[in-house]
Amino acid sequence: MLYANGTSAIVIAFVLFLLMLTVHWAGLRVRLLRRRQRPDETINGGSIEGSLLGLLALLLAFTFSMANERYDTRRAVIIQEANAIGTAVLRADLYPDTTRQQFRADFKQYVEARISYYTAGVDSDRIQAAVRQSDQYSAVIWARATRLSRQTNNLLPANLMIPALNDMIDVVTTRDAALIAQIPASIMYVLISLCLVGSFIIGYMAEKSDWMLTICFAFMTALSIYLILDLDRPRQGLITTDAMHQKMVDLRAMFPEK
Repeated sequence: MLYANGTSAIVIAFVLFLLMLTVHWAGLRVRLLRRRQRPDETINGGSIEGSLLGLLALLLAFTFSMANERYDTRRAVIIQEANAIGTAVLRADLYPDTTRQQFRADFKQYVEARISYYTAGVDSDRIQAAVRQSDQYSAVIWARATRLSRQTNNLLPANLMIPALNDMIDVVTTRDAALIAQIPASIMYVLISLCLVGSFIIGYMAEKSDWMLTICFAFMTALSIYLILDLDRPRQGLITTDAMHQKMVDLRAMFPEK
């Protein structure tokens, strides 16, 4: 299938570009054949052509807006997670020194697991391994915090630590949901179909095709599709969330080497 998550956006855009040129040529051939069969027939489909291209432009704008919105959400969630982890690490300093060191040791491993979650790219095995590691360390941290909360001398630190850990754990689910929230495949199929049908209609309605304009139209349309796909796939392509993920990497500074 053309729109498959494992297929590179560049490949999809390039194939779409070639298909648009092909169906445009097919439209020209069909028009020529019909003209030979019915030389006196007049075809007036300019309004249909304009409506179809207008619909294509509308759907392109709508889909681009969807992809951009999801991209902004992913960027914001990364900052939210980095802030939540940073807050929880700082609140570990409210505990006695021995407990503080235990918290910080686990937080350090947790941060490394969350960094690995992003740097795993599209490797599903590495992604799942990073998720398991982060779940393991967050469970250890949560168990310690809840155990200490039952001790009266840790009441104040626990009242501050428990909400911070809740935020840190909850934002993981939010980030996972934002990552998998992509443009529905049905919308992309309709968009690609409109691109091909539009190219066919343009070829069919043309009295004489200008291939330079046709190539430019197909190229810019395919480029727009590429940008939409690239925005919608944060783990691959040119448009990534690397700049925001640096905030997660910066958390390593909270654990200086002794």
